[in-house]
Amino acid sequence: MVRAKDIVALVGINMLYACVGICTKMASMQPTGSWTYLLWFGGAVAIIGIYALLWQQVLRRIELSTAYMFKGTTLIFTMLIAALLFGEVITIPNIIGSVVIIIGIVLLARS
Repeated sequence: MVRAKDIVALVGINMLYACVGICTKMASMQPTGSWTYLLWFGGAVAIIGIYALLWQQVLRRIELSTAYMFKGTTLIFTMLIAALLFGEVITIPNIIGSVVIIIGIVLLARS
């Protein structure tokens, strides 16, 4: 049985992983090779490293098949962060895709 705190941790690290998109987008807005570019790109690499360590810790408590079904939430978090920080538009297909991801997680979790 998966505990609620493990699911919260799993969703939290997927939110962290979504932050890689922020760093890489910010890096892409900087002149290549500049200090700001390197800082944003380095931030992305650091987040991926932290994510990898946390992912391994989650896998110690949750089966891979269960943990992996939550990977789709990263796409939802990335879309929401892009809309909030960069003013990107959330389209009807984005919403439909997010609903499909959530329905899939719920169906798999219940089986």
